[in-house]
Amino acid sequence: MTFYADLHIHSKYSRATSRDLDLENLARWAARKGIAVVGTGDCVHPGWLAEIRAKLVPDGSGLFRLRPEIEAEIERTLPPACRTPVRFMLSTEISTIYKKGDKTRKIHHLIYAPDVASADRLAMRLARIGNIASGGRPILGLDSRDLLEVTLESGPGSYLVPAHIWTPWFGALGSRSGFDYSIEECYGDLASHVFAVETGLSSDPAMNWRVSFLDRFRLVSNSDAHSPGKLGREATRFSCAPDYFAIRRALETGEGYGGTVEFFPEEGKYHMDGHRACGVRLDPKETLALGGRCPVCGKGVTVGVAHRVETLADRGEAGIVPPPTAREATSFVPRPEILSELIGNGVTSKAVAAAYDRATSILGPELSMLGEVPVEDIAQAAPLLAEAIARLRAEAVIRQPGYDGEYGEIRLFAEGELDRRSPGDLLFDVPLQRRSRRPRVQVR
Repeated sequence: MTFYADLHIHSKYSRATSRDLDLENLARWAARKGIAVVGTGDCVHPGWLAEIRAKLVPDGSGLFRLRPEIEAEIERTLPPACRTPVRFMLSTEISTIYKKGDKTRKIHHLIYAPDVASADRLAMRLARIGNIASGGRPILGLDSRDLLEVTLESGPGSYLVPAHIWTPWFGALGSRSGFDYSIEECYGDLASHVFAVETGLSSDPAMNWRVSFLDRFRLVSNSDAHSPGKLGREATRFSCAPDYFAIRRALETGEGYGGTVEFFPEEGKYHMDGHRACGVRLDPKETLALGGRCPVCGKGVTVGVAHRVETLADRGEAGIVPPPTAREATSFVPRPEILSELIGNGVTSKAVAAAYDRATSILGPELSMLGEVPVEDIAQAAPLLAEAIARLRAEAVIRQPGYDGEYGEIRLFAEGELDRRSPGDLLFDVPLQRRSRRPRVQVR
């Protein structure tokens, strides 16, 4: 079977996350998004692990499901097309900060475990090193290599994936604290146990294929969701059984690995270089011409993912041949963002929420609507949405890149284009609103 997995998320115990990030809401939103397997996130946090024990039960495959009575209650709140099983994989993100070589390294890692006993052993070992109860993503003074060793010793089947490897501040290859030549630099003599890396929101597989030392890794994408509604904005596609060990084997061998669905990388908040405090966004050539300094205040700019890939790439942009480990990569815009553009209200507005619910009840889960439901079927319910999806699938989008922690913007219609629409183009009976777009970021 083919399914989507989103294996990098957080819980309500992490910093700067929604209080709605509980297991019930994760299951509800995963079903609405079309995610079959979702990470638990934060599985070494004592409070969250206690909730996992109370609300989840093993399903016999190394994955977990909500207790039957909780699952039945969630199912009653979902439209029929979304009433499909959701499974959980025990996961956590760990931040390590340590000195190595001439740099202070700040690296984020994703860790997965097939059972609670392994998560317990992992938590006990990490608790001897630092405070794992202060937040869902603990910060530890531990070398990346040693964290990998602790992971492997926690139980058979536990594994580690370097998180958002290009992020400037916390990626294994990031410009601020990462490594310059390989993943092996980061994980040392245990690097052969790393078989997948996470691309992050600001890069896509094609960018990673330019760096030959990444050829041996499967590329995974995940949402890094800090609220339930952000689930599935990136995900990994599998064509194996929804089983912990089958998923691990797919990433290690390629058997059952189906590729990724992605943000357009320009939407990621570290795609381009820049200095957010001064509203300055730069492409790599501009950064080099300015000596890496902000043209407004003179401070150093944050070097983004596109620049960092260019620095480490040993292949050009044109004519890239995907490596043997590669599979299909598809770029999407999350459905709430599409509806927000069409209606003219904010992503979190009641009008967009109502349109999202209506779209889900008629067209099914978000990821299948974005990529699989025939445009003709969408047009019968919402002609304007159908046109947007057709443009999306053709990658006919307008891109305004993100930089220095500021998300970019992907649009499907040009300025003023939607203002000329007729009443026959209304979306699920929701009237189009007068639009006032956010001011464009000035590039200096």
